[in-house]
Amino acid sequence: MTIAVDFDGTIVSHEYPKIGREIPFAISTLKHLQTEGHHQLILWTVREGKLLDEAVEFCRKRGLEFYAVNSNYPEETPDTCRARKLHADLFIDDHNLGGLPDWGVIYQMVMNQRPYQPWKEAADKAQSKGFFGKIFNR
Repeated sequence: MTIAVDFDGTIVSHEYPKIGREIPFAISTLKHLQTEGHHQLILWTVREGKLLDEAVEFCRKRGLEFYAVNSNYPEETPDTCRARKLHADLFIDDHNLGGLPDWGVIYQMVMNQRPYQPWKEAADKAQSKGFFGKIFNR
């Protein structure tokens, strides 16, 4: 599976242009996914230039190497037909609908190939409340 992963707010806390604190288990989960056969991890971020180099080095120092950075293939450069959109089977980003789940949940989703559905959980909970529970949110 090809997985595109955002940096700010996903691997580290959102403190752009600085590099924030590592989000617990982000890098270890991504490294574990690589050992489980998901070798094509792509760093997918708005960072560029020196800021991008710092993000790549931050991950590299922690043992996380990406297949490609802001591109579909490692050979792509800004001078060679870089795609405006990445081709990936899965995008992990803090701006997903429903927010960023815990990295343990992300790992289970990838390994079990099941989507994150927080709205389904909320709908199931609301349905079990009955008519007055839904109206009064109790």
